[in-house]
Amino acid sequence: MDVKEINRQVIAKYRAGAELDPPLHRERIVLLTTTGVRSGLRRTTPMMFHRDGERVLVIASNVGAPHHPDWYRNLVADPRVTVELPDETYEGTAVPLTGDDRARTWEMLKETYPFFAEHEAKTEREIPVVALTRRTD
Repeated sequence: MDVKEINRQVIAKYRAGAELDPPLHRERIVLLTTTGVRSGLRRTTPMMFHRDGERVLVIASNVGAPHHPDWYRNLVADPRVTVELPDETYEGTAVPLTGDDRARTWEMLKETYPFFAEHEAKTEREIPVVALTRRTD
């Protein structure tokens, strides 16, 4: 399975407004564009999101892998991101949740999406939850 090629196809279909191949659903997918920490190139990654009021939440579970996904390392280095949702696109800021906010939000996400508990059980790292908010500058 070539994940990069699958992602390219998902991005193309998403941007064209086409239906995505199951199990993906347009209304649950965000395209997150970050700046590569080493390359400086803009990289777009399709992923699931969860709306939490004004915040859009993304989860760096990496399916329980022992390391964070590249997109997460990129946004830690440069929190300026582009957020493409089914109904709007905007420039945003990515902020990893911490403390009680992260703990409460993580518990809610695991209750809502039980597969995140499975991802957590596979790894020793704390799985980051990231809030994407609209930039106002």
